[in-house]
Amino acid sequence: MPAFIRSSAARLGALIATAALTAAAATAAHAAFPEKPIRLVVPFAPGGGTDLIARTLAVGMSKELGQQVIVENKPGAGTVIGTDSVAKSPADGYSIVIATFAHAVNPSMVPKLPYNAEKAFTPITLIGKGPNVLVVRADSPIRTVQDLLAAARAKPGKLTYASQGNGTSAHLAGEMMTNLAKVEMIHVPYRGAGPAITDLLGGQVDMIFGTAAAVSSFVDTGKLRAIGVTTATPSDAFKGVPAIGQDVPGYQVESWYGLYAPAGTPAEAITKLSAAARKAAHGPEFSRKIEQEGLAVVASEPAELDRYVKAEEARWKKIVKENNIKPD
Repeated sequence: MPAFIRSSAARLGALIATAALTAAAATAAHAAFPEKPIRLVVPFAPGGGTDLIARTLAVGMSKELGQQVIVENKPGAGTVIGTDSVAKSPADGYSIVIATFAHAVNPSMVPKLPYNAEKAFTPITLIGKGPNVLVVRADSPIRTVQDLLAAARAKPGKLTYASQGNGTSAHLAGEMMTNLAKVEMIHVPYRGAGPAITDLLGGQVDMIFGTAAAVSSFVDTGKLRAIGVTTATPSDAFKGVPAIGQDVPGYQVESWYGLYAPAGTPAEAITKLSAAARKAAHGPEFSRKIEQEGLAVVASEPAELDRYVKAEEARWKKIVKENNIKPD
């Protein structure tokens, strides 16, 4: 065989081998997600209901993914700081955020968000939904919603309610009550449910419309008294506690938890993250800690989170505008 033919054949063989190796390497890398720990941002301080849900979910997801899911608390600005940190992270599947009620409300409450709420994120899963619970200290003279309304009308602007931040479900639950019941109460925002409940127990504030996950343990131990739930009907997890709507017609607020990744995250990463989160949410550890606290596990496909949150955004945009609700 002439030398030039042998040389050409050798070069062709080398090119084919290189292409095959490149394709194999790309396939291996493609199938390897995740290759390193995943950051799960909680946009609240440690110790609250969202933090509990995120940490419990992270344990199950770590087992499913074969990589550690590390919870990072980044509280502040009604969840905007932590949420923005994920919006601006690389779209590679290694930074995700647990979103809550505030995610759907902030676009209509915050004039200039640092991210585009409609375009900055890719949905992963709707974890679950549940009631908020209106609680007071065990020694509070307020024992019912009727007592609360009577006290608020007797001393306008004296009663205070805490929240885990502006635009959160605890904040808007209080705003909705003041607007529908025509009473005046003072909102006191914190950087998470943990510090808010600490001050409630310490007597610095009078009440909180807390998430079920955040307050249930304190209700169970008798440190806090539940006097109403924010859902349209009573919750099986808080037997004997009436719906606030029985005394305030039209009143209804629902908490929810979902996972998002930055927009542009590869579909394969979203598929793996969603499958891991859904399996973890249906696992015995998550059920043991969460379901008895009033959270109904949904564990949806990504599209369901997108649909649900868009509906919530539309609902709360109307309520915020009609009631002139502003971030404090």
